Order: sequence, then C-alpha cells, then structure tokens
Amino acid sequence: MCFNAQVRGQQERTISKGVSKAEWLQAATDALARGNVSDITIGSLARTLGISKSGFYWHFKNRDELLDELLDYWNHEVTEVITKNSELMALDPKDRLERAAEIIIDNDLVRYEIGIRQWAMNDKRAARAVRLVNRRRLEYGRRTFGEIGFSEDEADVRAMLFICYHAWEALTFPEIPRKRRRELIARRIALLTTKSDR
Repeated sequence: MCFNAQVRGQQERTISKGVSKAEWLQAATDALARGNVSDITIGSLARTLGISKSGFYWHFKNRDELLDELLDYWNHEVTEVITKNSELMALDPKDRLERAAEIIIDNDLVRYEIGIRQWAMNDKRAARAVRLVNRRRLEYGRRTFGEIGFSEDEADVRAMLFICYHAWEALTFPEIPRKRRRELIARRIALLTTKSDR
C-alpha cells in the first residue's frame, strides 16, 4: 500500500514536471494578453496547460515569483529578441529596421503591450519593467538611426516614431490585415530614413 502510494506520487511528480517553465511563462503571458494580471492564477494556468496545479511548484515558489519572471520573459521575448539579435545588428541600418519590423509583425510581438502597460499603471515592479523595455527600445532605435547619419535629436524622434508605430499599429488598426501591414514596411522605413533638405 505504502509502495503503491509512493509510486503514484512519483508518477504525479513526473507528469507535473512535464510542462516546462517556459510553457508556464508563455501561458501566463498569453493570459495577460487576453485580460488583466488579476486573471493570472495558478489554477487557470494549470487548466490551460492541462496539468495539475502541483506542476507549477516545480518551477516557481509562488505566484509572485511567476509574475516577476513573467516581466523578464516579456522583456526577452518581445524586446531582446530584436535589441540583442546579433544577426540584425550585422545588417545595414535600413535593412535592420525593416527586418525588425517584419519580426514584430510576423510574430505579433505587440499582443502583450496593453496587458503589460495596464499592469504597470498599478504595480511598481511592472512599471520598472516597462521603463527598462522603453529604454532598451529607444537605445536600439537611436543607435540605428544615428548610424544612418541623423543628429541626436533627429535619431530620437525617429526612434520614438518607429517604436510607437510598431507597438500600436496592429492594436489601433486591427482591421488591416497582417499582409498589408507587412507590405507597408519598406515605405515606412523609407519615410523614417529619408533626410529632409532643410
């Protein structure tokens, strides 16, 4: 009897451990994209993943630890995937901007923006994470536009326009198909990288 219970307990731990930490984080990020941070519960995530709640504790101490790691995960998955991408950095600056825009559109990287930024309005740790991501995105944009030859102020303005456009275009105009948004990338980059005669 004791042996059977022990075997059953080991099997449950094995099954619970079958969902990776990244899968828990992705499920939490997707839940945030659909609603509010308060909707992210261990039970709801476990149901989404088709696993018992005990599986959660293989990877996280508690919900707070999940939320802390969720912010790091969001930073990495939607920002560092571009800003720390050595293949992108090796490209000509204009090509780099085009490729970054394609990655954003093709992978729908903006789907988390509303949920994260709403969370940041009432949570200091989320607000810090958003400020960090904003800073990294701006540094990337400024550096890229600076390489094209724009002054500091011009690079700053263009970086902000590039970031705002790509962060909010799909959310503001959801009726525009992804294919059409992708077709407009080259024109947008041409507008942002053309120097005025003034």
